[in-house]
Amino acid sequence: MEYSPPPLFKQGPSALARLIFFVVLSIALLLSDARFKTLEVVRGVLGAGLYPLQRAALVPRDLFMGAADLAVTSATLRQDNAKLHTRNLQLSQQANDAASLAAENAHLRALLQLSQRIGAQTTPAEIQYDTRDPFTQKVVIGGGSQQGVQNGSPVLSEDGVIGQVTRVFPMQSEVTLVTDKDQAVPVEIVRTGLRSVIYGTAKGDLLDLRFVPISADVQVGDELVTSGLDGIYPQGLPVAKVLRIDKQADTAFARVICVPLAAVRGAREVLVLHYVPQVPPNPVEAAEAAAAAAAAEAKDAKKKKPAKSADKKADDKSKPAANAPGNTVANTVANTVANTVANAAANAPGNAQAGAHAGAAAKTPAAAPAKPQGGH
Repeated sequence: MEYSPPPLFKQGPSALARLIFFVVLSIALLLSDARFKTLEVVRGVLGAGLYPLQRAALVPRDLFMGAADLAVTSATLRQDNAKLHTRNLQLSQQANDAASLAAENAHLRALLQLSQRIGAQTTPAEIQYDTRDPFTQKVVIGGGSQQGVQNGSPVLSEDGVIGQVTRVFPMQSEVTLVTDKDQAVPVEIVRTGLRSVIYGTAKGDLLDLRFVPISADVQVGDELVTSGLDGIYPQGLPVAKVLRIDKQADTAFARVICVPLAAVRGAREVLVLHYVPQVPPNPVEAAEAAAAAAAAEAKDAKKKKPAKSADKKADDKSKPAANAPGNTVANTVANTVANTVANAAANAPGNAQAGAHAGAAAKTPAAAPAKPQGGH
């Protein structure tokens, strides 16, 4: 009869064999899953089965976090709300500033392009305030005689003409707008070339194109620009657009109401134009100026001629008296006598030394006699 060991002491495969088996099995499963996706279904089934267990394990955490949220006081909520409100106001102000800066930048760029297009010298200025007189259309700009602003200079914006400088102070200037009832600007219609003069109105919001015949070709929407005939405004600056035309049979002129193209009351930065008109010279004035210049030159020549004569006489008087005719004859006689005496002394015996002295005396020029006094 055979006896077997009790089950507690039964030994199966060795530990090394089991290790090798499970390692090989693991590698096989890894390779098959990586290449053939064989364990996707198994993984999905296990995930679905374990999800309730995961949620059950997270219940204590959710309860704790919910209790912490309920513990937040109303004071903390009000504080956070105040902070968010302040931040919202700051962001709104920054957004408004950015929009204002963008608009100002676009406005300044348009003014710069206008200055380059005109080609004349300009002075930028800022409108500071309106005048106190409610019956006039005038503003004050921040630029005066110290900045080169002159009385009568045109004032422009990027959209067109807005007025003219009518009074200049050292640091400020007063500008009369084109909508003022006493302000006039010579204009012409771009479409037809018809010239006229445009004035402001009593209300100060529209313009009145005057002296337009009823038969003139004027249409609603026609653009008006400066004609340049007054020598103040350059030609071609936008001024207004025709808004309404009223023709009556009892008058010879039509009433043409226009609206200014530039924002007369809405402008902030403007350009003061220093325009010098290129006016050709008047032939009559040029001839008179040439005649006056010729007369002045002739007068100067007459003044210079007596002065030259006086200088010549002074030079003649300053010559030495030896050049006079009497002095020349006296010098000749003295030289002849000295030479004769020297020759006689040289021919006599024993008088060689005297001859030498006489020869030396002969070589020395005779002294000029004293100038005779007048009357002797």
